[in-house]
Amino acid sequence: MATCKSCIALMSSLVLLLSCALRCAVAVQTDAQAMMYLSQFGYLSPSMKNPNSGHIMSEETMARALMEFQSFVGLNLTGHLDDETLHYMSMPRCGVRDKVGFATDSRSRRYALQGSRWRVKDLTYKISKYPKLLGKSETDSEIRKAFDVWSDVTPLTFTHKKSGQVHIEIRFEKGEHGDGDPFDGPGGTLAHAFFPVYGGDAHFDDSEKWSIGSFKGTNLFQVAAHEFGHSLGLSHSDVRSALMAPFYRGYNPSFTLDSDDVEAIQALYGASTSAEAPDSDDDSTSQGSGKKTTTQEPPGTEGSDAELCTDTKVNALFNSAAGETFVFKGDYYWKLTDDGLAQGFPKPIAGTWSGLPGNIDAAFTYKNGKTYFFKGTKYWKYTDTTMDDGYPKDISEGFAGIPDNVDAALVWSGNGKIYFFKGWFCATRKIYNIISSTCIRPQIQTNLNTNDIFLSTNDTILPNSMCVSY
Repeated sequence: MATCKSCIALMSSLVLLLSCALRCAVAVQTDAQAMMYLSQFGYLSPSMKNPNSGHIMSEETMARALMEFQSFVGLNLTGHLDDETLHYMSMPRCGVRDKVGFATDSRSRRYALQGSRWRVKDLTYKISKYPKLLGKSETDSEIRKAFDVWSDVTPLTFTHKKSGQVHIEIRFEKGEHGDGDPFDGPGGTLAHAFFPVYGGDAHFDDSEKWSIGSFKGTNLFQVAAHEFGHSLGLSHSDVRSALMAPFYRGYNPSFTLDSDDVEAIQALYGASTSAEAPDSDDDSTSQGSGKKTTTQEPPGTEGSDAELCTDTKVNALFNSAAGETFVFKGDYYWKLTDDGLAQGFPKPIAGTWSGLPGNIDAAFTYKNGKTYFFKGTKYWKYTDTTMDDGYPKDISEGFAGIPDNVDAALVWSGNGKIYFFKGWFCATRKIYNIISSTCIRPQIQTNLNTNDIFLSTNDTILPNSMCVSY
């Protein structure tokens, strides 16, 4: 389920495509269009996107959503669909939600972090497929400049590789291209990118007229720099002048990175440093800015991750009700921190969760604070580390329709539903369906070292043998 170099970062089960889709201006003129816009970008429930769903919404709910949008973009909080609000709704913009997760509290005006980051500082990328209308050398140069935007203010380095395994793969594609998010020809969607937890790759619509240093066409450098911000873990900022603001502003010949963007990326990776030191884990030749960093081994982890690195398969990973992240493997468990493995681990599972066997199949903590463990035909429910009365029980008793011997399970914060995984099957509670046209098969094993990703929230990775319904 995960691979390992010198230290460990492990991932659980679900991958959701959070793509950055820069869209051309489509005029929002009616209440129904505004409702779908607000739903698409996180201000209303996703179900409101369906105009045929029959939802009845109160004026208060709509006004509150409008005010949240107006607050985000810096407008007067009228709660009405006035001309200025309609103007901003009709601007070209990035397709990633402004609010990641419905019904979250409005945040203060500042940058936003998606919740995952790369564990390593020396990242590699390759351009697997070049644009038809731009030469390779000039494309390489613009992509290099876009990465330099971020390496200039952080310890990150970006090395261009021609082939082999890389952290970030870049492709120029047309139409359907294998990630479940097809491009739509000239105009509309220009590009999309994935957060680190989803692989970090960036795709650009090759039907667009990509330009360099020109007000004509679509400026490749600035779109790429925005996309790579998502590839590094940044969400949208509500600062209008920021590169990571959701609205596409076109070519700016005097482009500079906004201080808000700098604060955001440095919150994830720290400030730029000129310290140079050899990195024994880097097996590539740098073609970037030449900056090197030394990755420090987290204190207290020496020797404790040997079993995880020797045999990289794990049984389960989950977040507890207290927000702690645990990895289960065999009869032992480890606790993960922001810097790697916590000191004093591994520990016996039975010593903490009394009555729980080893080699479990899956685990998750539900929104009621209870943690559920699955193994074979049985499941266990715990309050903190104490088993509830009457457990274990048959999976068929508590989760009708869910098969035995599941591969993974989790609760997605986007809708609060429980997702179970088994091979190429995906199930929500009480539903178990074969996923066909709505299946996303990530390419983690072909272009990503999963131990290079760090998770700081409930975001999860899906192994290559599983798929997700959305």
